Amino acid sequence: MRRTVTATCLLLAGLVTGCSGGGQEAADSKASASASPSVDPVVAFMSSVEDAGLNSYATGIPPYQEMEVFPPKWCTALDAGHSAAWMFGEGDLYPWGGTWGTEKTDAYQVLVLGVKAYCPQHSKALAAELRDAGVY
Repeated sequence: MRRTVTATCLLLAGLVTGCSGGGQEAADSKASASASPSVDPVVAFMSSVEDAGLNSYATGIPPYQEMEVFPPKWCTALDAGHSAAWMFGEGDLYPWGGTWGTEKTDAYQVLVLGVKAYCPQHSKALAAELRDAGVY
């Protein structure tokens, strides 16, 4: 929760700063700002999971504290050359918690969303692997 609040505060502070009235100062600020602001990957991940409208989470998305542990582990597994099948099998990295679970079809979508937020360099290869397997 603290990370979400912090990220939201930073985002709002950036919006307020960007809306300040000041001709040249505002132009200089916009010119030096990066094309896309840095967002904590857990915020991007959880937002994308919420926006996906997955059947597994129809009654509510699992707590981010439980969900956020998976994407870094998925990225580590992908860095090591493992497949999605390995992650959800012997890698024991299937997205589930003590009081929640994820349907298999939704789990692949959650995996893709996590990889996009945490290690986007693996996104294309993962999507190709899942398409080739007929699960994405």
